[in-house]
Order: sequence, then C-alpha cells, then structure tokens
Amino acid sequence: MSGRSTVLSVFAFSCGVILLYRLAVLPAQVWLCLATVAAIFLLFPVRRMLPEACWPLIIGFTLGAFWAALWAHERLDQRLPDGLEGEKANVSGYVCSLPAAGSFNSIRFSFCVTRWYGVSLTQQANSSLPKTLRLAWYGLSETRLPDHRLRLEVVLKKPHGALNPAGFRYEDWLFRKGYRATGSVRSAASDPSVSCALECQYHRFHMQLADWVDEQFVKSSYHPLIASLLIGNRGHLSSEHWDVLKATGTIHLVAISGLHLGLVALGAGLIARRFLLVISSYRLSERFVRLAAFGVVLSCCLLYALAAGFTVPTRRALIMVAVGSWVLLKARHEPAWHSLVIALGLVLLLDPFAPLDQGFWLSFGAVSVLLCVFAGRLGGTGWLTGLLLAQGAVFAGLWPLLELVGQGQPVAGLLANIFAIPWVSLVVMPVLVVSGILVALFPPALDLAIALMDAVLGIIWGFLGWVAHMKWPDLNGNTIEIGGFAVLVLLIATVPIRAFQAVGLVVVLSWAAAAGLPSDAGNSRVAEPEVRVWDVGQGLSAMLRAGDEVLLYDTGPEVKGVFSAAESVLIPNLKALGVNRIDTLVISHADSDHSGGLNRVLEAFEVGRIVTGEPAAVREKLEQGAAVSVHGCAGKSLFGNEFSLFYWQATGDFKGNDASCVLSARQGQAAEWLFSGDISSRIEPLYLEAAEADTPDFKPRERIILAPHHGSKTSSSEVWVNELNPSLVIYTAGYRHRYGHPHKDVTARYRSVGARALNTACSGSLIMKVADGIVETTEARHKAPFWISGRGLARDRCKIP
Repeated sequence: MSGRSTVLSVFAFSCGVILLYRLAVLPAQVWLCLATVAAIFLLFPVRRMLPEACWPLIIGFTLGAFWAALWAHERLDQRLPDGLEGEKANVSGYVCSLPAAGSFNSIRFSFCVTRWYGVSLTQQANSSLPKTLRLAWYGLSETRLPDHRLRLEVVLKKPHGALNPAGFRYEDWLFRKGYRATGSVRSAASDPSVSCALECQYHRFHMQLADWVDEQFVKSSYHPLIASLLIGNRGHLSSEHWDVLKATGTIHLVAISGLHLGLVALGAGLIARRFLLVISSYRLSERFVRLAAFGVVLSCCLLYALAAGFTVPTRRALIMVAVGSWVLLKARHEPAWHSLVIALGLVLLLDPFAPLDQGFWLSFGAVSVLLCVFAGRLGGTGWLTGLLLAQGAVFAGLWPLLELVGQGQPVAGLLANIFAIPWVSLVVMPVLVVSGILVALFPPALDLAIALMDAVLGIIWGFLGWVAHMKWPDLNGNTIEIGGFAVLVLLIATVPIRAFQAVGLVVVLSWAAAAGLPSDAGNSRVAEPEVRVWDVGQGLSAMLRAGDEVLLYDTGPEVKGVFSAAESVLIPNLKALGVNRIDTLVISHADSDHSGGLNRVLEAFEVGRIVTGEPAAVREKLEQGAAVSVHGCAGKSLFGNEFSLFYWQATGDFKGNDASCVLSARQGQAAEWLFSGDISSRIEPLYLEAAEADTPDFKPRERIILAPHHGSKTSSSEVWVNELNPSLVIYTAGYRHRYGHPHKDVTARYRSVGARALNTACSGSLIMKVADGIVETTEARHKAPFWISGRGLARDRCKIP
C-alpha cells in the first residue's frame, strides 16, 4: 500500500471511530462483524474497478467503526445489577487515581475492583460487573486513605447525570472515563490479599510520588501549582485558582499535555544530541546519533508522562510527540498533514473513546491551526512575530470549536497567553523540573528550590491575576460570524498578499470592535409557544417562550464550589437557544434548590424583572450593583400574546416552602401549566379557592402540573389532585436522591386520577408544545446517545414508584 493510501486509510479509520458516537443506537456486534466482513470480501474482488481512493476509504472507515463499537460494547456490558442499586456491597481492589478533596468534607477517588463479594453477584450471567468505580467517602478530615489496596463497603448506583440539549453532561464524562457505577464508601480496611500487578504498582508509585511532592513543597506559596505542573495533581487547586485560569483562558497550562511534553522532548533531544556529538562524534554515524536521541526523547517523555499520572491528555500528547519525533528522525520530506493524520489514527486506535473528550478536539484543532499557518511557509518569522501569529491564529481558529462545546473564548486569553506560554515554557517548567530533581538528589537544597519556584510562579500568577481582574469586553457573535472571523484570520496569516492582509486586518478589527460593544440584541423568535422543564437534578427550573419573550421559573440548585445548575444547565442551554434577555424571572422562594446561581444568571442575561414569593430574602441574595427590580408574587398578565399568566401566593406570615410563588400559565382552552414551587398540603386548598374565584369553571383540555415540592409526601393532597385532575404530572427530582422524591403515596394519588407521570430523573429535560389542540411532549432521553439511552442503563431502568 502506498503512502497516500495509508494516510487515506488512517483518516477513514479515524472518521469511523468518531462517527460512531453520533449514533443514538449502538449496532449489535453480530451486525458489525457482518458489515466488516462484507466490506472486505465483497469489495476486494472489484477493488481495481473502483477509484483508487475508494478502497482504502471504505476499509478504513468500516474498521474504525467496528473497532470503536467493540470497545463501546465491552464498556456497556459492565453493568450494576438492578438489585444492587442503593444496597450495601463489599468489593476489594486498589485505588487508581489520586484522592482529591470533595464537597461536604469528603474525598473522591477512582477504585479498580478486583473482586466482588456475595454469592448472588456471581450468578450474573448476562453482564459483567463494573471494573472501575467513582467513589466519595464522606466525613474525612484529610485526603488520605487507609491503604492503596482496600476492601470497601459501598453503596452504589448506575451512572446518571442531568440530561439537557446543551451544557456539561456528567454521564458523558463517566462513560468516557470508564466509570460504570458511582457511590459512597461506608467503611474501608486494608486488604493485602489484593493482587497488585503492573497497573496497580504504577498507581501506588504515583500516589507515593504525589505524597512526596506534597511533603516537600507544602510550605511553598504556590504548592497547588507546583503539584499540578510537576505531576498533574490538580486536586489542590481551589475555586479561586480555577476562576483565574478560566478568565484568562490558561487552563491548558495546568493540564499536562502537548505543551509540557513538547518542552521535555525538545530539552531532552537537544541535550542528548549535543552530548552524543561531543563525546564521540568521530565514531558514531549521524543515523545512530539521531536514533539514540530519538530513544532518549521517548524515554524522557514517557517518564514524565508516568510521573504526571499517565492521564488521557498525557497519553494523547505522548503519541503526538512520538509521531513528530519519528518524522524528524527519518528526515523525510512528507507533508506535515500526513504526520497529523497518523497521530490522529494512533490516538484513536489506542483510545477509541477519545472523541468524547473536549481536549481531543481542542488539541488536534490547535495543531491543525498551527500547521495551516506555519507549514509550507517560505520565509521564517522572528520569535516575537511567530508567537503573536501563533496566538492570534489559535485564538481565532479554536473559537468556533469552543462555541460548539458550549464554552466561550475569553478575550483576556490573547494577552495572558502571549506572556504565559513562553514564561511557563522557558522559565517555569525548567525551574520546576530541575528543582524537583535537585531536591530528590540533594534534600538540603529544599529551601533554595522553594524560593526559586515561588519567584517564577509568583510572576506568572501575579500577571494572570492582574489580567483576570481587568474589565474585558465580551465578543458577541453568532455561529456564522464566529466561523467567518476564524476563516478570515487564518487567511490573513497564510495568504502572502500585503493588500489582502491589510484589508482583512481592517475587517477583523472592525468586527471585533463592533462585537465588543454592549449588545442590546433581543431573543431569537420561536414559531410556536413552548414550555421547557430543565433537568437540574434535585431542584426546579422551567422556561416559557412565546415569540421573542422568555419567562424563567426558578434557577435550580447550587452548592457553592461544587455544582450550579445555572452554570451547567441554564446558561449554556439558553445561549444555545438564542436567548439574550429574560423578560420575567420568577423565583418561587429563596431555598437554594430553587434560587441557586441567581447572580450568575443576572450576569449572563439581561433580566427585566424578578417576581418572587420572598422578596426580602431574594434581595439579600443579590450581589451589590445588581440592577433589577424585585416584585412580590401577585397579579395577572399576558405573555407573548399566547399565555395568560396568573401569579398567586398565600397571604399570611409564611416563609420558605409555603411562601412559594405559584404560577398558572394558560394557553387558551388547550392547556394549562401549573408551577407550584414547594407549597405544602396546607397551602394547596387556598390556591384552589383563589383559582376558582379568578376563573370559575375553567377546564382546559389538558392540565400539566409540576408536582409541588418535587413529589414530597407533605404535598399533593387528595383534594389538590382530585380537584385539578391533571392529564400529566411532572416530578423534578434527583435520581435515587436521599430525600426519596417522589413519594409512593403521592404517585399513587396522581395515578388514581389517570394522570400520566414523568420524572426528569428518568426523562431528562422536557419540551412541551400544543399542536392541533394536543400537548406534545418530547423527552430528552429519546434523543440521547447510546451510552445514555441504551437498554439496561439507568434511564432505561428508571421507574417512578
């Protein structure tokens, strides 16, 4: 096979792997085998009749899809039995990640299981048990476990997370990492009987290395950064660290990846080559010197990757460095794109789940942009010009990718990375590596090493903090504008026509200036009114849209420094829908599962007004300078010329749940949606009386109720259920949450009146529209990928009691 055919085959193989993850249903293994065999044996006899490129493309694509599907089947076959969810189980194994401090005084870690205890578990014939668990151990004051090899008593559940059209999906992350069950630890004891093979020994070494780094450099003012940059231990980084890194677009600096391994490869290669030429240049051939340097480079990069935890980004970077070094070793004049394609194929061959990583796309996207700008350039560029050109091209080229994955492109990153990348590359990393080796070989040098580390890290961290706190404009643009901006910047960087570059630069700067101005852009319009209920776990958030008007009811839960539905769900989903303004924000009451992330919503969107059942408590939550009016819950209004809104709150000295603002949204006689907050059974009759007095004998064809208090047994009384007689009840509860919502007595009441029931924990987010007088409901789980919606998984087995 020629070099061109090889590259085509590898590219097609990569496409086959990537496109598999666009499927909603994973093909059965037998069909995959038949398709692969058919592609090879049926097309082989006629391959000469096909265009030259067809045969390698067809075979490569088929093999790629088959390869990825085999691994996907193997991972999905690891399932937690239904009877084991929520029950205590005993497992033995070893810790296979660095323990990190978590929320609620806990530590979180990965656990590789070598043995499950219990006779009934050995009888599972249809599926294998999970091999890797994601665990939390609550009530510990420090991030130390009893031992590396442990026997644990755990309570587990199947992988599950919020399911919405956009935003972070925890289930994607769990599947990609191979965690086939999550849970908590009830007790732990050392278990020397666990067999500790090579992988186990490596994880023990990495934990010991992390402990050594912590012990040696804990007195440093920048200990979290040292641990992150030296060995990839980001567990010590605080929320303040992450805020600065996000604001400046420099998170990549603390993730051991291509930048860090590239530096190691460059330094090791230069030193090895120079050393070999000096000691025996007259005895060794140039080929031997190059081969020896290649071996030293790979060895040093592998050692650093192992020290850094051998994580997915590190392995990916190691492969890319190895391919690049091999090309330099062979000194062949081949297109740089061929090397990129080979590296892509090798990454997907060794890690077929890589396309589920945002880092995968950003890594190869950044390398592609740099190749586009610098490959084939006839004249060289100075170091400063090259740095500015590379940073500008990567900023523009990755912007469309970041938009597609729901992230923004901070303008501060342009300035921050121009200084941070060379400083970290040329100063920080050499100082950290040399200081670490020096302390390991000569412990009395610890104080000097810490002083040097603090000096170089203090400069970069002070600079990043200064950049992060500057007022930067937000560049506003739609997908087409951002894509056009990226293409134009790359053309300016690659087309060597001065007139074109000058005109293009004027256009780019003009657009950037206009995009950075405060925008009063309205919302995108919807052809048909709709109601959406977001999947925010144990909490509530819903949205009404009609025309270009938007009403948001509650903002979901928030746990400071851990989870915010506003950041993870609401902001990315509303942005994806083209929402820039929330006309009315209803906060039913001030509890954190209904008003979480309120200030983040106010920062991200223009809000017309806030309506709430607890005005004083909500005002206390608002940050100083929040220019939004807060109103009590009362009155009626017309929303988007489609919905008639009726706001109601119980009169009296009520606080908390019973102070909830209840909202009725009626779309003519076709449907009524009732958002009831957390009112209890003692408030429900009061609302029924008020609603009857407002519109006597109102009987919509369909009535949809968001169950009060997530289906708690203290709400949804028989009077409430029988009087309203809903056609659909929606529970917004967490999956297997400790509160046990919805309660079985409540679900039985709604079932007795014939109400259909949905739970966001099972269905994911919901979209409801009226078509021909009938409410049509779309569940997110029906459009979810195969690792979320597949048979036997959490949402397939999820039941309402």
